[in-house]
Amino acid sequence: MSRVGRVERVTKETSVLVEIDLDGTGKTDISTGVGFYDHMLDQLGRHGLFDLTVKTEGDLHIDSHHTIEDSALALGAAFKQALGDKVGIYRFGNCTVPLDESLAQVTVDLSGRPYLVHTEPEKMAPMIGEYDTTMTRHILESFVAQAQIALHVHVPYGRNAHHIVECQFKALARALRYASEKDPRAAGILPSTKGAL
Repeated sequence: MSRVGRVERVTKETSVLVEIDLDGTGKTDISTGVGFYDHMLDQLGRHGLFDLTVKTEGDLHIDSHHTIEDSALALGAAFKQALGDKVGIYRFGNCTVPLDESLAQVTVDLSGRPYLVHTEPEKMAPMIGEYDTTMTRHILESFVAQAQIALHVHVPYGRNAHHIVECQFKALARALRYASEKDPRAAGILPSTKGAL
């Protein structure tokens, strides 16, 4: 059965289309108007092996906040939609990714309950091109709220802002991939003693 999510989100601030196939090959088509964010969403698709399309037109004449936020909200909703009933998945996933001097550790539970724990070095460049580095946490908050997952992201060290953010997206991609994959030993089984996720 196809595990595909498609969400369109239109407000007075943005118009967003997100499509995701959890069983893809990492093919991406990303255009938000924020170059570094496009680069991060490309990492998410490639390293998660998700086929991912994100097309956003936003009020960039104000700043990039609404564009980034609404893209993350739609992505979270599409991811949840694609997961379906979650029967037979691993549910939990984790990955540690280095990027030169930076390290990201990500653990995820596709629990049905949104919760984010996020730590990263406080002293880093405030901007990467048009990307406000304080938005990384907000992207994760927005994604978690709509995907309804528990997510722990920890960057214990790093110096370069580009590396600090990018290793988080790469580790997130892999953790989501591992958690959402089908477990051959759990075919037809929901990974919860509650009977619901």
